[in-house]
Formats: sequence, structure tokens, C-alpha cells
Amino acid sequence: MHEPGSVWPAVIEHIRVQGVETMQIWQQRDRLFMIIDATDDYPRYDASQIGQQENDRWEAYMAKFQRPLPCAAPGEKWKTLRCIFSLADHKGLSKS
Repeated sequence: MHEPGSVWPAVIEHIRVQGVETMQIWQQRDRLFMIIDATDDYPRYDASQIGQQENDRWEAYMAKFQRPLPCAAPGEKWKTLRCIFSLADHKGLSKS
């Protein structure tokens, strides 16, 4: 469902309208890991937002294939993670 051309166009537009500039979703069985780069005002919310209803339908459909984390609140699908390591932060520190 996430291959190019498979995601509903209104969902893609909804993601962009919210301020997402880049997004990747990685999968291991029923666990997903999402990486996004977003604008400073992300998420942008507006009741008349483009694609909101289609996005809600998409999220409900995709939820059938995912298992929430044990620490997730009821109905919560995504949790924010804290980056604890980036190889780029360790430039010039090797002994070679």
C-alpha cells in the first residue's frame, strides 16, 4: 500500500499541507518507524485541511495492519522518539 502511486493522492497532499517536507517509513513486521523532516510550524492544523477525511480513512485502514506499542494510549498509533546517536556527530573522532 505504500509503493509509489499506491497511497491515496489526498493523503499525500494532507501530509504536505501539515508541513512535512520529507518522510520515510521503515517496516519490520507490524512495527513501523517513521522519519520526517518538517517545517517549524508542524503540524499545521485547520478544520478545512486538504485531505483530512481521506487521511482519517487511510489511517483507520492502515491501523488494521499495525500493533500499537505497549506504552501507547488507546487509539495512539505513533510515538515521538528521541535520537540518542547520530554517526554524523562523531566526525573526526576516530583514531585511524
